Amino acid sequence: MENTAGSNPQSNGFTEKLKSWLSWSWTYVCFIWFGMVLIMIYVLWSPLKLQETLASASVFLNTLTPKFYVALTGTSSLISGLILIFEWWYFRKYGTSFIEQVSVSHLRPLLGGVESSSATGLFTSINGETEPRPSVSECKVWRNPLNLFRGAEYNRYTWVTGKEPLTYYDMNLSAQDHQTFFTGDTPQLRPEDAVMQKAWRERNPQARIRAAYQALEMNQESVFFLSTIILNAVLMSCAAAYVLLAEEEATTITEAERLFRKALSIGKPLLRPTPSQQESGSEHLDINLLVYIKRRLAMCARKLGRVKEAVKMMRDLMKEFPLLGMLNIHENLLEALLELQAYADVQAVLAKYDDISLPKSATICYTSALLKARAVSDKFSPEAASRRGLSSAEMNAVEAIHRAVEFNPHVPKYLLEMKSLILPPEHILKRGDSEAVAYAFFHLQHWKRAEGALNLLHCTWEGTFRLIPYPLEKGHLFYPYPGCTETADRELLPSFHEVSVYPKKELPFFILFTAGLCSFTAMLAMLTHQFPELMGVFAKAFFSTLFAPLGFFADKMESFMPSSFWHQLTRI
Repeated sequence: MENTAGSNPQSNGFTEKLKSWLSWSWTYVCFIWFGMVLIMIYVLWSPLKLQETLASASVFLNTLTPKFYVALTGTSSLISGLILIFEWWYFRKYGTSFIEQVSVSHLRPLLGGVESSSATGLFTSINGETEPRPSVSECKVWRNPLNLFRGAEYNRYTWVTGKEPLTYYDMNLSAQDHQTFFTGDTPQLRPEDAVMQKAWRERNPQARIRAAYQALEMNQESVFFLSTIILNAVLMSCAAAYVLLAEEEATTITEAERLFRKALSIGKPLLRPTPSQQESGSEHLDINLLVYIKRRLAMCARKLGRVKEAVKMMRDLMKEFPLLGMLNIHENLLEALLELQAYADVQAVLAKYDDISLPKSATICYTSALLKARAVSDKFSPEAASRRGLSSAEMNAVEAIHRAVEFNPHVPKYLLEMKSLILPPEHILKRGDSEAVAYAFFHLQHWKRAEGALNLLHCTWEGTFRLIPYPLEKGHLFYPYPGCTETADRELLPSFHEVSVYPKKELPFFILFTAGLCSFTAMLAMLTHQFPELMGVFAKAFFSTLFAPLGFFADKMESFMPSSFWHQLTRI
């Protein structure tokens, strides 16, 4: 074991020295290799009878028939076409060129390049530690914290445009959320609970509304004959029915707020759960329902212009239920505080939630960038910055923009109105186009309100892509951008919306090269088949031109050096 361990460092050192020597020789003395090749050709010119070989080659070319050229060009076209098909298949499956991958993985290390780390499935974070690459399954879909009201907003869009803003996949996810949060999965299901579960699953909005009214009727008929324990469950089902009506049937925000207030008044007894509820776990379902109602009431107040009231309700919710951070109520609070232009309060919220240990979102990253850009954007000028350089405050703003763009590269095109906005979906995929649509829909006005912020974003956001390693094997500030976002976004966003894709899958050079080679050889094959005699003349002229420099070089060298020197050299 000691001998083996001792020999490995020596062999590794020899290998490294050999690689460095090859890299040095390849980089700096290529012309020496070229000169040595020319000298070797001249030295072996007489011993190997290269002059006779060239003469016999020219005789051989003169004796070739047009059928040979037809077969040659046809075979070349077939081979290049097969290479193109294989390269295209490999690119579609793995996102890179096979020839390029082989050259990067095997030839580049020999020539002194940096070995690729993509094969290990790891990436290096900003602190230098190696961490596992996120898998496709980690592309988790989240509930949009600022999702609109179906009856008062989404349906009105459908009435005006005739287009469906929500996909079936998105609405099905919402139905699953409502069943999980409001009705649960209890073994003993009461009739009204079964009706509400069916109501959430209904695809037709009118069927959902009818089911909610049916559940209300069943609750009113049975409320006088139930004990106190079961009464709470009945009230919970009744409150859930009013929630559905507020979401689906209300055609205005005012009407939706009225129904939510009615649901809240019915659900107030649920704030004091009985011991049996605590043992069965239904207490958590009650809290989820009440938090949902209060949150939607705060959103109604925000939409109706009562922003201070909305901020107070959101703060109370976050203080009363601190463990429900996964609902991202702080993102609602950030948007409302930006509307009030309470930037100091926004910074205080960011200081709490923009932590390295907490998950990020476009709202957090871009709001932080907005605050830093707002401090310098009113006086920012690209021409002046290029002359004098960036100040420390401007550098902080640019770095914050780069950080935000790396997290979600789709947002700037919406903020800069380079791409049209649509209504945001009810669910979003972090770092995806769906999250970008949701963020820009609510925060574009805040960026416009900060003078010069969009101009600073326009001048700096594309610089992010020069900092991120390509082909995204490593992240600069975050883990590598996941490749599964495009598939999920296409299911979340409506069909009439053009989904943004990052990074753009540009065709590699070798695919373009093989495509050009295949087209060129196919054209030669067709011309040779149609005009064999003429193409034969062109081929003979080409080969004679190709071999002519060798004879010219030998004649010139003989005229410069004495024949005795070459005679002695060839004898050696």
